[in-house]
Amino acid sequence: MTIDLRPWLAAVPEGTLAALAAARNVLIASHENPDADTLGAGLGIATIVEARGGRPTLVCSDPVPPLYDFLDGMDRFVTDPDSAQAYDHLVVVDCGTLDRIGEVRLRHRELFERLPAIVIDHHASNDESRPTSWVDPAAAATCELVALLAARLGVPLDAGRGSLAAALMAGIVMDTATFAHPNATPRTLAVSAALVEAGAPLSEISRRLYRSKPDVQLRLFGRVLDRLGTAVGGRIIYSAQLAGDLDATGAIQPHSEGIIDLLAQSETADVAILFKEQSPTVTRISVRTKPGGVDAVALTGAFGGGGHSRAAGATVEAPLDEARRRVLAEAERLVAILRA
Repeated sequence: MTIDLRPWLAAVPEGTLAALAAARNVLIASHENPDADTLGAGLGIATIVEARGGRPTLVCSDPVPPLYDFLDGMDRFVTDPDSAQAYDHLVVVDCGTLDRIGEVRLRHRELFERLPAIVIDHHASNDESRPTSWVDPAAAATCELVALLAARLGVPLDAGRGSLAAALMAGIVMDTATFAHPNATPRTLAVSAALVEAGAPLSEISRRLYRSKPDVQLRLFGRVLDRLGTAVGGRIIYSAQLAGDLDATGAIQPHSEGIIDLLAQSETADVAILFKEQSPTVTRISVRTKPGGVDAVALTGAFGGGGHSRAAGATVEAPLDEARRRVLAEAERLVAILRA
């Protein structure tokens, strides 16, 4: 049986298709602190470019976390563009704003500003308006959009002996928590079925991303969960990861992925917040909210952040204690509005 994606292919913008079809020497940028969706989407675009005779370069400001080493192609990401290449297009994947590209964009600002850009993303807070771009907040993951782009451009989803399908499936699994989040739509499931048919090992990807953790990561989780706090009678749950936690446990920064999802499993909380101490004056927050409750973008947007209605983040230019006070005050205000 062949999964028919034709009912969803008309949604792919013609401007994006034309721009990708014309791209020959392409710089593909993922976001800093990369996850499976930005990495899988980047690899997907690289495969599309190569299938059409072009040359892609994959850049990411931060190293690929070891969690994703099981996926083919992760060793292709570099931290800086090749100065010898005459790039003709920039493709930005899974970035709610261009700032999310991180330090590599700052180091090569002239190049990033000069190249014609194609932005492919699914964040509701993204206000990108170029006719070459495709921003679809209804998509569960940017990898969902890249799969449809591949189908429209005639690139088989089983390209690379299944490596394309596996990379795209990893992004969808990560951003839906293996289809547990309400962002998984009929289109998401159809695309996922097509990827499984093309060779994506769904069960193994799900196990690797959600049911397999090194001991140092479990120790990190324990330290953070031990700081659990609540507000508004349990309607808000929160905790903090301190700067010294990584050294104390032997963990690395990517090992903190998943803590916020544990907090969000609270039976009573409508809002879950994880505060990460980035430096003495900078705190990163991750937010999860329940369906029908506080809009996570409304909360993080008050601090210059963005994301999705149920999952969002922001960087607060303040020490952890001050950031916690300010963010909790805003969260309590939003919860009170819902209860009024």
